[in-house]
Amino acid sequence: MAPSVEDEVDYMSMAIPEQSSTFSQPETSVQRRARKKREAEARACQPSKAELARQADLARDKALSTSLPTTSKGYQMMAKLGFKAGSALGKEGNQHARTEPLGVVVKEGRSGVGMEGEKKRKFREEVGEIEGGDEGNKKRETEGEFRDRQGREREGKRLEGMCWGAMKVLEGLEGEDALNGEGSCMDGSTIENKLTKRTTRVQVLWRGLVRDRQIKERERRMRYDLHQSLSRNTAYDDPDEDKQDRQAWGDEEEEVEEEDPELEEFNALEPAERLRKMIKHLREKWRYCFWCKFQYPDQEMDGCPGLTEDEHG
Repeated sequence: MAPSVEDEVDYMSMAIPEQSSTFSQPETSVQRRARKKREAEARACQPSKAELARQADLARDKALSTSLPTTSKGYQMMAKLGFKAGSALGKEGNQHARTEPLGVVVKEGRSGVGMEGEKKRKFREEVGEIEGGDEGNKKRETEGEFRDRQGREREGKRLEGMCWGAMKVLEGLEGEDALNGEGSCMDGSTIENKLTKRTTRVQVLWRGLVRDRQIKERERRMRYDLHQSLSRNTAYDDPDEDKQDRQAWGDEEEEVEEEDPELEEFNALEPAERLRKMIKHLREKWRYCFWCKFQYPDQEMDGCPGLTEDEHG
């Protein structure tokens, strides 16, 4: 049978036949090196901790949002007990029964269970959120009020630090005079040790410094006695020990004056008032300017700009 006209191949045509999609050219050496380089870079590029955490969160959310598959062992056990997909567990006809499991709230961080609520409460207190009245009305501080309160607190801390500095100056100036009524330090004890014995004999303006040192020393001895309690037999009595040795071993407690109404009344004053009293005492008795940090030779105190901090620039 002779071929038809349609089956004949036109050898004179200039059209290029399309290549089959399955046809692929062989990979050249340059392409192979580039492909291997990309694969090596992909293997070497390890995900960061943040990326791993994000992938873990996505996998967890996906698992939690997926219902229990019918191929699961748990689903098959519940199906034997009469469970059907979309129905609730428990007695039939219970309108309040849950058809979906409880949602999982993932807690991030290493803080305790109630720590987040405590942080929120403290944050509300710091920004000035106050619950007032039976109706639960809330009053918030404005930005200006918040800044004013912060400024007052900083100023109070600064004045409190100045009060401690003024007390140390008074201790250095009046320490020797306070010892004159009790004798000299021939036994080698320091001024601080002498003054710690009877704080009521110290000027109330700087008595708080001595009392604070006394309390810290007592706490230090208590910690030392706690560590040394197993190294000494409490029934042992050494006739050569004096009072200080017995106090050091914890056999005899040091007398500490717990109540001091005069000191408590002085500490109840505002820091600015306490500082004013101490500065006035330094100028009148010792001709010492707290702001100049200098003791003048006479009561005129020539060269001192004034009484206040602002006058000293």
